Amino acid sequence: MEPTLIYAGLSVPGRVREHNEDALLCCPQLNLWAIADGMGGHQCGEVASALALQALEAGCAHGLDLVEAVHAANREIIAVANTNEQRGMGTTLVAVRVDNSEFSIAWVGDSRAYRVSVGHIERLTHDHSWVQTMIDVGQMSAEAARSHPQRNVILQCLGRDDQPLQVGVQHGSLGEHELLLLCSDGLTGELDDAHIQQLCSHAQTLDELVSQLLAQANEMGGKDNISCIVLGRGAPAPSVEAKPRGLLSRLFTSRKP
Repeated sequence: MEPTLIYAGLSVPGRVREHNEDALLCCPQLNLWAIADGMGGHQCGEVASALALQALEAGCAHGLDLVEAVHAANREIIAVANTNEQRGMGTTLVAVRVDNSEFSIAWVGDSRAYRVSVGHIERLTHDHSWVQTMIDVGQMSAEAARSHPQRNVILQCLGRDDQPLQVGVQHGSLGEHELLLLCSDGLTGELDDAHIQQLCSHAQTLDELVSQLLAQANEMGGKDNISCIVLGRGAPAPSVEAKPRGLLSRLFTSRKP
């Protein structure tokens, strides 16, 4: 039996913020999943992230490729901000479309995508952030960047009309014992890559995994809204005799399209 694409997603405000400006999109009909992390204050941030995902879904539904749909979402946010005098609102975005085992990822800002397998985690995105720029030029270590006071300064987001939008793009394939993880910086700000990989290796189901990731990020501080979506190529349920060691050993439980 051919593997089925399975997924789970969850978003929480965290322990400090009163409101959740993150938004999730799970659209298996279009093989499309995305996370947007809004900014610009409670109302504006929520509006920007929701608009981004609505426009992204509409663009893909009308035949745009992923990058074209991201640009369409950017134009929509700018238009609404100018019309409603909500200038300054914006959002990060990370999105993936999957075609059989092949995927395309597009992102803007510091929301991330990872590919995870047993004993290995690979970051597929490159943050559009000030601290990432400092890391790239050798002026800051990745460890120092995690606690730097300017770690939340991003250089690209949807909704800015003062500079050209630069969309990051990555293509790849997803193995039967691999996961794709999309997340906002509320997760990666609290958990490092090794911690994320460990949780992925030991969880038994996708729902359990997203719950554990968010719970751990909250336990570590929960200073921001926290969101994640996980995707995998699921297999049939194991027999009674089967004793899978973890989700990545045998993907077997699902929230099917």
